[in-house]
Amino acid sequence: MGALAKVIDQPPQLPPVAGGQAIDVEHLARMTLGEASLEREVLALFDRQAEILLPRIKADAFGGAGVGGLAHTLKGSASSIGAFRVARAAAAVEQASEQGLAAAIDELGAALAETSAEIARLLRMR
Repeated sequence: MGALAKVIDQPPQLPPVAGGQAIDVEHLARMTLGEASLEREVLALFDRQAEILLPRIKADAFGGAGVGGLAHTLKGSASSIGAFRVARAAAAVEQASEQGLAAAIDELGAALAETSAEIARLLRMR
């Protein structure tokens, strides 16, 4: 049972994003079965979710136990659309000690800004 617990507790291995882009569009296409309208919808939903969650994470950072849960939610959503830098940054926030939390949140904000710009670009193209 101890070995199983170690496997479960390990963070997921997230692939690098192809070409250094904020979103792995091949992953996104696989997750949406190549449906362009579904891609647009999930990208827009993720962007909106990020707009809501990042301020909550920042506001709750040094006093609330909710930061880990909010970061976990964002990590899962980011992974599903191929925003792996955001997923990694959210995982870092989720696991950060109080001393490293501010830096982890700053990295998450930077990753989300880059991803939001990429989402805007992708939505204009699709």
